Amino acid sequence: MSWFLYVLECRGGSLYTGISRNVAQRFAAHQAGKGARYTRMHPPERVVLSMVFANKPAALRAEHALKSMSTMTKRAFVQKHGVLQCASPPDAGMTESADSD
Repeated sequence: MSWFLYVLECRGGSLYTGISRNVAQRFAAHQAGKGARYTRMHPPERVVLSMVFANKPAALRAEHALKSMSTMTKRAFVQKHGVLQCASPPDAGMTESADSD
């Protein structure tokens, strides 16, 4: 089963990066306060990037690489690759409701 790297834009403009098998479900958990501690303090507003990977190790490597980037570099990466440009079709982990405002 595929894994996804996702980036959330949080209240105040900060970015949160994570991995999941289902981005929409994980986004909903973050919004409900059941995600990471960071997103409980900085509620996510939208998914700004979703990329599909063949397996968890590949997604973890990508997550580590993205988290290692400077904020400016990470924002440029997100802007270049967009939310659905790199993602699989909506039924593979990203639903339309997850990327709506």
